[in-house]
Amino acid sequence: MKHKFKYIHELKDWQNFTFDYVRILPVLAKVRHKQGELLGKMASVGFDLQTQNSLHNLTLDVIKSSEIEGEFLNAEQVRSSVARKLGLDIAGLVASDRNVDGIVEMMLDATQQFKKPLSKERLFGWHAAIFPAGRSGINKIAVGKWRKDETGPMQVISGALGKEKVHFQAPDANLLDIEMKKFIKWYNTKEESDQLIKAAMAHLWFVTIHPFDDGNGRIARALTDMQLARADGLNQRFYSMSNQIRVERKVYYEMLELTQKGTQNITEWIHWFLNCLFRAITNSEIQAKDIFSKAKFWEHNKTTLFNQRQIKMLNKWFDGLDGKLSSSKWAKMNKCSQDTALRDIQDLLEKGILIKEEGGGRSTSYLVKD
Repeated sequence: MKHKFKYIHELKDWQNFTFDYVRILPVLAKVRHKQGELLGKMASVGFDLQTQNSLHNLTLDVIKSSEIEGEFLNAEQVRSSVARKLGLDIAGLVASDRNVDGIVEMMLDATQQFKKPLSKERLFGWHAAIFPAGRSGINKIAVGKWRKDETGPMQVISGALGKEKVHFQAPDANLLDIEMKKFIKWYNTKEESDQLIKAAMAHLWFVTIHPFDDGNGRIARALTDMQLARADGLNQRFYSMSNQIRVERKVYYEMLELTQKGTQNITEWIHWFLNCLFRAITNSEIQAKDIFSKAKFWEHNKTTLFNQRQIKMLNKWFDGLDGKLSSSKWAKMNKCSQDTALRDIQDLLEKGILIKEEGGGRSTSYLVKD
């Protein structure tokens, strides 16, 4: 052992985690209350709005879980893939790449089939789905099987070549069958004091084993979403944990490293996880207002005629357009002429959809009328 300390998985019976329930209870109660508020609000709106909100959060989960690993997916492709696989009739769907479809399939299997037991074969299927070409970047990896460590121990490393810093070293490959059998059995049968605490423990446990050559973080977050769906008792997703983890990415990795170099007492990890979940639910309430505004806008204007450019730009507006809406931005985003952009905008002004912001001339910008 080259390091002077023990990683958590090197401790005897390391999976026997402990935590201070007295310290956890206040934040757990806070999260449960916020969760109840959100689910109550969702129950009070129509099925269409629930579906729109769920589509939004499932899309976020896929995009942000990949971003945490430095992979940036096309948002329109992800949304279209999710909608198609859920059988939703959504306007403006685009074709999606094979790798996008694979990650979406994994996330939907986790969240829509959350009652199904976890198995080695199911995990292998998820892994194969997110690496359809059998490669991670340019590197060929073992797909749909546990890692072999043929080129050395599995390590999480950062830093330039020659100045690498090892943040974590996973259990040896020859231990993976035993380790994963214990994890899968616990995930399927062991009832913890609360389902949300179990979600925190499952995330840490799986990512500590690190059973695959690549994709461990994404699969850990899919398992977390699966457990959160069990906690909610719903296959619709009204908040995105991966979106919040992406916001808190630096602290997320710091908490994992600290815990993996610690003891079996994982109180601080659970405390951080639950607070992160609280912030995820809180932020989702803000996003839900925007989604509802968008849905109400299209319902109110369902008989109004729009061309495809106008539909695209209005959707962009409600989804959070970067900067101000101007004719030059309209032309650039639609790859059309300035004259065409001005005609589109003038048409929306006459229909009472857009209004001019204060200012004029070359600086003219527009708002969607409330």
